[in-house]
Amino acid sequence: MRAVAALALASAAAAAAAQGQTYKWKDAAGVVHYSDRPPAGGKAQVLRADGQQAAAPSLPYELARAVQNHPVTLYTTARCDACDQGRALLRARGIPFAEKTVTTPEDQQQLHSIGGKDELPLLVVGRRQVTGFTAAAWNEALDSASYPRKTMLPPGYRTGAAEAAAPANLPAPLPRVPAAPAPDAAAAQAEQQQPRQPPQPKKTPPDFQF
Repeated sequence: MRAVAALALASAAAAAAAQGQTYKWKDAAGVVHYSDRPPAGGKAQVLRADGQQAAAPSLPYELARAVQNHPVTLYTTARCDACDQGRALLRARGIPFAEKTVTTPEDQQQLHSIGGKDELPLLVVGRRQVTGFTAAAWNEALDSASYPRKTMLPPGYRTGAAEAAAPANLPAPLPRVPAAPAPDAAAAQAEQQQPRQPPQPKKTPPDFQF
């Protein structure tokens, strides 16, 4: 049965590839599907004719230039309605963006290092920052950076998954050097009670003259 299922999947992939772009995805039951159309409301891999994952489609010149000159980064956190609204605006307008989540003290420290405040979401367009979500303010910032008003994303384009604001490979903290133990009181007192020897006169070489 597994061999038959694998053969059927391969046949479906070949048939879809012959027609053009191929999409591969898994449903809720874990079953792999191949089709020439992406799943409704789901995510799928775009495959080449040889079955390998296709490279990300290139962006139109106007959009690619805006991304290069004024990259967009969105800082969000969990259970944030304003963050959801801001993310939806960027997707509806077709803005390529990187999402950074702030959930740990390290993430918060990273947010402060770029000048961000504790209020989220934070939209960063090039060097400009917009704290909190207001559709008018966000659209004005994107307009100023020459982002198109309507989506120009090519078919099959996918926004990258959200990542933690603080890099995962932070350098490990330096080990603490233990403090030197305090001297024993009895030993210190005994050392003070020992008689001190008078300093010995230095021997002067015969040819030394005062």
